[in-house]
Amino acid sequence: MSERKLLDLLEKEEIRTLRLNYSQLLDSGQIHKMEEVFTSDARVEVTVGEMKGIEQIKQGLKNAYDEFDTHNRKHFPFVHAVMNHQIVLTDKTTAQGECYLIDFVTSREQSESPLLLVGRYLDRYEKVDGQWRISHSKLDVVWPANSGDQ
Repeated sequence: MSERKLLDLLEKEEIRTLRLNYSQLLDSGQIHKMEEVFTSDARVEVTVGEMKGIEQIKQGLKNAYDEFDTHNRKHFPFVHAVMNHQIVLTDKTTAQGECYLIDFVTSREQSESPLLLVGRYLDRYEKVDGQWRISHSKLDVVWPANSGDQ
């Protein structure tokens, strides 16, 4: 394997880890650490709306966390399972990617389905000060069709 291919694989693995870190931080309520995931001017488009800039992103994600934490457990009100991550490095400091999302709600009764939605994240990444960050993320919900109605 050439050195360039090896370096590209390492870059892609950093990006995959970034997307996984997002899920871990969101699901565990560590919204205050989102600077570790997003650029300061990032844009996020998800079912709860569009957010621009890190402060708006943190507030929007905190609101979503609080909304789904119906039992006030402060512990994983939802679980974002991401997989099938495809990444294309567009140059030394930018990349694009997409991955599947299965989103579970943990506060539902055992007799109810925990499945909230199935979708895919469509992302753009930037390398800032040597660290990969998400600069734009759009959630394409593929199920249910009317995902805005939770």
